Amino acid sequence: MQPLDAFTLTAHQCINQIKTMTPIEKSKELIAIYAGNIGTYQNDLVRSLAITCATIAVDEVIEAIDWHEFETPNEQIEYWQQVKAELLNQ
Repeated sequence: MQPLDAFTLTAHQCINQIKTMTPIEKSKELIAIYAGNIGTYQNDLVRSLAITCATIAVDEVIEAIDWHEFETPNEQIEYWQQVKAELLNQ
């Protein structure tokens, strides 16, 4: 599957990627996408900004998932929470 541009990632595409990428793979892809959009000079600041942007994007995806507390477990939310955990461990 071809990487997606960070600005065109739709909820449907996010859901489909759950089936093909592990949370760690997804976190690395998001960092790479945002780092590429921030700048081509790879340094700690660019990486830190990319991780921050990716974490914000993941939070938005989690918020956008239509979920009710009685629907437990929710694979989509669990997946994106794992992605967020991987981002925060980078």
